[in-house]
Amino acid sequence: MKVILNGFFLFFSMLLISQSASKVHLFDIANNNGSLTLNNSKTISHNSGYNNQPSFYNDNNIIFVSTRDKQTDIAKYNIRDASVSFINATPTGGEYSPIKIPNSKNISAVRLDNNGKQRLYKYNFKTGESTVLIKDLVVAYYTWYNDHTIVSSVIEDATLNLYVTDTKTKKSIKYASNVGRSFHNIPNSNLVSFISKENEKFVIKSLDPLTGAIQTITETLSEDMCWLINGSILIPVKNTIYKYDPKKDKNFSVFKTFTDDNLQNITRITSNQISTMLALVSDVSPEDIVQKQLDAYNARDIDAFIATYTNNIKLYNFPETLRSEGEEPMRKSYASYFKNTPDLNCRLLKRMVIGNKVIDHEFITANGNTFKAIAIYEVENGLISKVTFIR
Repeated sequence: MKVILNGFFLFFSMLLISQSASKVHLFDIANNNGSLTLNNSKTISHNSGYNNQPSFYNDNNIIFVSTRDKQTDIAKYNIRDASVSFINATPTGGEYSPIKIPNSKNISAVRLDNNGKQRLYKYNFKTGESTVLIKDLVVAYYTWYNDHTIVSSVIEDATLNLYVTDTKTKKSIKYASNVGRSFHNIPNSNLVSFISKENEKFVIKSLDPLTGAIQTITETLSEDMCWLINGSILIPVKNTIYKYDPKKDKNFSVFKTFTDDNLQNITRITSNQISTMLALVSDVSPEDIVQKQLDAYNARDIDAFIATYTNNIKLYNFPETLRSEGEEPMRKSYASYFKNTPDLNCRLLKRMVIGNKVIDHEFITANGNTFKAIAIYEVENGLISKVTFIR
C-alpha cells in the first residue's frame, strides 16, 4: 500500500489545529422511567493545555490524552479518588485516542513520533511500555470490534479510508472511502458505526466487520457522536447535545443545552458501557484563558503566560498599529519585562465578554508607576490570537 506524504501532513496539521486548550468533563446519567438527565458535573482534567479523546477504561477509570512538557501523554482519571495520573511518558512522540483493549488490561493509542512516524501501539497499563499493533497502516482514528479486530480510518492519498484489521493474521481489508473520526460499537448488535463523508451531507453508517456489509442509519449533525445502551445516539453541536433513536425517531431532538461558559463548544463525547456516565470535551472558554494569562502575568511566569497565546500571536496598539507578531518576539520582550519589574501587578477593574472577545479594563503597577489601560483579547481555538491595547 502506498501512503503518500501529503496525506500524512494533512493529518499532522489536523492534530496541531485540534490541540487547542480544552477540558474533559464528566457527568452522571440519571434514568427516571426512561427520561435521561445529566447530573453531578465535574471537570476531570486539571492542566491548562490540551485534554481530549476520553474513553472509559472501566466504571472507575477514564483515560484521555493530556499535554505535559509540550507533548501529549495518556492520562488516567480515577473517579473514586478524583485523582489524575499518567500511564506513559513517551520522549519521542505524543499519543492520541487511548482505548482499552477488549479482554485485556492493556490499552492502545495512536502515536505520532517526532520523526513523523505515526502508528497504532499497545501500551502496558501499569508500566506504559509500548509495542506496535499495526505496522503497515497510518491509523488516524479507530475502535476495537473484539480483542483482535480493529476498525480504523487510515491516511491514504490525503484522505481517511476505512479498514478492518485482524491483529492475529495481520491482514487488513478496505471497506469504505472518505470517512470521519467517530467509530463505535453499536449496542446490542454485531455492528460498528462510522461517519461517511463521501457526499456533502455526512451520514452515519453501520459496518459488519466480518462480512463488510454497510448500511445507512441517518444523516448526522456533526462528526462527533456516541451510543447509549438503549440504542440512542448522542451528538454535540456547539453547546447542545442532540439525541436520536434510529428505532423510533424521525429527527434529532434536543437532549441538553449548556449555559456554562466552559461548555460552549463541545466536541468529543463518550459514555461508559452501561450508559450511567457521560464524558465530553469542550474548548476552554475565552474568559477562562484570558484569566489564566492574567494570573501568569501577575506571577511573572513566562512559560505559563506564553502558553495562553497562539504561535502567531499579534499585539496591536489601538487602532491598528502592529507592535509584535509571533511567540518568540513576545517571549523575549515579556521575559525581560517580568525579570526587571519586581512590583509588576495588573488588577482587573472590569471585564466584558462578547463572543470570542474579552475586554479588560486594567489597573497596572510597574516600577513604582501606576496607570490604567484597556486590553481587547481575541480568542481562537482556546488560545489568545490577538490583543489590542488602549492607553
